[in-house]
Amino acid sequence: MQNSFVTRIEASNGKLKVEVLGWDKLWAFKSRLEFPLEHLVRVRPWDKEIDGQWRGWRAPGTSFPGVIVAGTYHSKGEHVFYDVHNFDNALVIELRDEWYTRLIVEVTEPRAVLGLVQTMSA
Repeated sequence: MQNSFVTRIEASNGKLKVEVLGWDKLWAFKSRLEFPLEHLVRVRPWDKEIDGQWRGWRAPGTSFPGVIVAGTYHSKGEHVFYDVHNFDNALVIELRDEWYTRLIVEVTEPRAVLGLVQTMSA
């Protein structure tokens, strides 16, 4: 059974599409994000040592420690979108020439999504 508290990621027609599922649309204040694949810098698993730092100011968004981090966070001139309940299943999507510099989102099968996006963006 697929967890309804995650995002769905697709890469097709030259675009990376991130769909926020379930109630997370409310908590993240977004339902869908879409970017040209050529703006994709890289996709990698979330790493506590690299990404576990202070997220910045949340606006708009939701944060309940240990439950959910969702929405837009602003820090040091960067804008980062989060939709994560379990960081063990999170991917970091780095972008260029976009308002968001990174997306940190939870997916059901991180390795499969990572392989799909890397294949489509190659």
